[in-house]
Amino acid sequence: MTTPPPTTGASTPAPPESLPAAGSMKPATTVGRGRVHAEQANKRVRALLGGHVVVDTIRPVLVWEGPHYPVYYLPAEDVRATLEPNGKIARSPSRGDAVRHDVVIGGRTAPDAAGTYPDSPIPQLRGLVRLDWDAMDEWLEEDEPVYGHARNPYHRIDVLSSSRHVRVEIDGVTVAESTRPVVLFESGIRPRYYLPLTDVRTELLVASESSTHCPYKGTAGYFSVQVNDKLHEDVVWIYRTPLAESIRIAGLVCFYDEKVDVHVDGTHT
Repeated sequence: MTTPPPTTGASTPAPPESLPAAGSMKPATTVGRGRVHAEQANKRVRALLGGHVVVDTIRPVLVWEGPHYPVYYLPAEDVRATLEPNGKIARSPSRGDAVRHDVVIGGRTAPDAAGTYPDSPIPQLRGLVRLDWDAMDEWLEEDEPVYGHARNPYHRIDVLSSSRHVRVEIDGVTVAESTRPVVLFESGIRPRYYLPLTDVRTELLVASESSTHCPYKGTAGYFSVQVNDKLHEDVVWIYRTPLAESIRIAGLVCFYDEKVDVHVDGTHT
């Protein structure tokens, strides 16, 4: 993609002064309980559909509709696609009524893929467009793809080598044991213990077609585990080609603590 970034001229409204800069004011824990937090971001953000640029902006707004991660709201002036109202209204007690639109560009239509809030009780949302993430083929922050959802400026990942003793059991059978895990610490999530495949009973692993996407780690593939004639589906994941910030977990596997029994230094997690 070689299109130049959009420019702001005299006719382009400046970012609202009432919005804090991205990363300068952490959302309150009450976000998601009828409150919304918005910040002015400065990254160049693009969304693509069918090879066409739906939006290209250097004035995205990060909006926390819930407590976990933000959503991009984009200036209507920077949307290149045609937004065709489809007669639907989505009601939100905090953001007001969203007028729903089909997104049309280059012969492609993404049905019901955009919302606008012309009468929102939150003034900063008026004049912005919310594109449904999964309705687009690709999202870019600057020139790099971003997966799953917009990155959260308050979210952090630390990946550390460890000598802790990790043992994984399923139905009383030890399926992995290692004293050389790599521990991934991620904001708001329990520590995850990534293990070398050589410390796992790989003969019990069954490849799965499932995958998930994370903006900080990339795309994960999955394994199920066959134990005692029972298939435990999608309880192991692996990032074969993780993003740069998580590169140290490349090729390691992690067991889903909430679904299997993981013991660290003898203590059940």
